[in-house]
Amino acid sequence: MTHAQIRKESFSKRRPILAVVIIELLLLFAVFAAGAVATIKQLDYTSPVLLSFIPIAIVLITYLTLRRKWGEIGFRSLRTIPAQHTKYYIPLLLVLGTIALKGFGELTLSKVIFFIFFTLLVAFVEETIYRGLVFNILLRKSAVAAVLTSSILFSITHIMNALSGQDIADIALQLVYALLIGAVLALLMLKNGNIVPLVLFHFVHNLIQFLGDDLQDTGTLPYDIFILVVLVGYCIWLTYSLRTHRHNMESSHTSKPVSR
Repeated sequence: MTHAQIRKESFSKRRPILAVVIIELLLLFAVFAAGAVATIKQLDYTSPVLLSFIPIAIVLITYLTLRRKWGEIGFRSLRTIPAQHTKYYIPLLLVLGTIALKGFGELTLSKVIFFIFFTLLVAFVEETIYRGLVFNILLRKSAVAAVLTSSILFSITHIMNALSGQDIADIALQLVYALLIGAVLALLMLKNGNIVPLVLFHFVHNLIQFLGDDLQDTGTLPYDIFILVVLVGYCIWLTYSLRTHRHNMESSHTSKPVSR
């Protein structure tokens, strides 16, 4: 590769690890800065996300549009997912159904509309960053690096929940939960290369949680444990499926006769 070709390569291709570190630090800085402003101004608990994620969403939309990278990071038609692969999304419905069993609080039209916007914003930004940008940058190094790193960073970002007055046990549970959710979504991204179902799941998942009945929160531990077990089994299933597919592909290549 010539020096001119190296210069034409994007920064993320030349320095993938540094690019991921910068993306994560910028996101954390934006969230922490917004949290500081919200604390000083005594704004409600959704304000830090709104103050940080709205500008981030605008930047992401502008960047992906101008650079024509929507398809490259996974925003593709759902029809690109093979019909036989739809079964791999069924456990996501089980997770959503289990969360919904916790119950819902008092709902008003204004509350529902606000949280639809709020959770769609969060889902778009977090999926675009972690299963879109970070995942695809690291995928050039290896699939393992892409899945593990994007999942760990996704979990670390949720440490912001520690600022809401929760005890250590609850925080640890949420970090493990976020790690497993991140791993499942990253494996699905590796499986089908389509980020749209992941955004939709993230959106509905968060919407159910925010519209949930806070009064029943103390009795939800059995539901949480069940979901964690499902997610662990889900990760194992997806990993096995990916390894089996890779093994079959390698076998088919080695079994082909050499042309003369």
